[in-house]
Amino acid sequence: MNKHVLIIGTGLGGLATGMRLASRGYQVTFIEKNDKAGGRLNQLKKDGFTFDVGPSFFSMSYEFDELVKDCNIQLPFEFMELNPLYTVHFSDSERKFYLYKDIDKLASQFADLEPDFKHKFNRYLKKCEALYNDTIDIVIKQNFNSTAHYLKALVQVNPQHLPVLYKTFWKQAGQYFQSKEVRQIVSLIAFFLGRTPFDTNAVYTLLSHIEFTNNGYYNVKGGMYKIVEGLVQELKKLNVAFHYDTEIVDFESSNGQLTSVIDNTGKKWLADTFVINADAALFRGRVFKRKKFREAKLDKMSWTMGYLTFYVGLNKKLPQVEHHNYFLGGNYEEYSKDVMKNPGTLEKPYYYVNVLSKLNADCAPRGHEALFFVCPVPNLLFKADWSDKDTIIDSIIEDFGKRIKEDIANNIVFRMAYTPEDWQDQFNLYKGAGLGLSHSMLQIGALRPKNYDEAFKNTFYVGASTVPGAGLPMAIISSKLTTERVLKSDALN
Repeated sequence: MNKHVLIIGTGLGGLATGMRLASRGYQVTFIEKNDKAGGRLNQLKKDGFTFDVGPSFFSMSYEFDELVKDCNIQLPFEFMELNPLYTVHFSDSERKFYLYKDIDKLASQFADLEPDFKHKFNRYLKKCEALYNDTIDIVIKQNFNSTAHYLKALVQVNPQHLPVLYKTFWKQAGQYFQSKEVRQIVSLIAFFLGRTPFDTNAVYTLLSHIEFTNNGYYNVKGGMYKIVEGLVQELKKLNVAFHYDTEIVDFESSNGQLTSVIDNTGKKWLADTFVINADAALFRGRVFKRKKFREAKLDKMSWTMGYLTFYVGLNKKLPQVEHHNYFLGGNYEEYSKDVMKNPGTLEKPYYYVNVLSKLNADCAPRGHEALFFVCPVPNLLFKADWSDKDTIIDSIIEDFGKRIKEDIANNIVFRMAYTPEDWQDQFNLYKGAGLGLSHSMLQIGALRPKNYDEAFKNTFYVGASTVPGAGLPMAIISSKLTTERVLKSDALN
């Protein structure tokens, strides 16, 4: 096999696809807009501090195991299971809840809030497990050639799950738990999909099974960027070429085939097969000029929320703060329902804090701490002006200090932020939508932008805005589905 594959973008989905194809003998070349690989799975290093730019943990570790087995390599990074998974803090309480996979340890914290919590939680997880087992192979890990093919697959799903399709994540959680604290904690995972529990379908409660009973969460020793560094190293062993600071802006085609893509300097890049790891909807509209994906159409699609992320280096340690932490305001429901469209909700935000240096001493100078904050915010469709970012960040840092009973403002020696504008400009995320297209019921499976091109038979897509969706494990699954498309296409030609 000596066919040449050009992969546009070096996110996890692109790297994994390149790994699968290169290990099968394809000649693979990557071109990347930025100056290093990784996409949103990236790293910020400054003044002795190291921060994860985007994802800070992952689930479904077996997808990485399957990837390296498929490519006949050893896992090129070391991961470790989180225990607890994370902690949750409420603004109206000084209690800290530890989210353990051990249900007995978890239940002991809720005895006064949710009577018979263990029984209720096991019932909830049993339903989540059934949803996972009955959908993962049929709906998530399968390519669909048409909407009819997709609907035929849905018919195979156990009909007992049909009522779930008409509920939100929040309503489903409410069928099992009464206390606001438990309902809020259980529904936090909906934010991982880039929406809220109030507009995420209840079928995604299957994520709770992944979280607590299936696999849990994992960190990577040395930071999440070790995943990218490890895969790039393995790819280079297979003579894969990488070209950075190269943005694709145009193309040439002939007889139903893409013949070349053209970068911002006018250079033409030729290949037999093209794999697009840029956003599958945005690339079709912006580069291929498809009317179906022109900006007016994109604006009407359902996108995920934006993210305000900021990176703080402290000249002191914070022993009272765990590795992964969620801080919830007293207006959780109001905030969750409004965060996509109402910038005013930012006054009392929900936010996440990752202390990367907690388990990775090399990520901060001795005696220092590296903190990564993530706050869900409206994307640029609803909040275009981010000139107030410092005011928002100051308010979060002040709130964080009150929660941990230690003012950190005067100990900050490094601070940097990404607003939705930055995410849009640096990573070509449409309107700064952090995870691309949302997972609404009309944007999943075959209803999502396809992983094969409508016009060019030699062009395919991989990543968050195509099938199966957003998240690191989904990117790995996406790479497998895209590789299947490429191999099948080559077998037919």
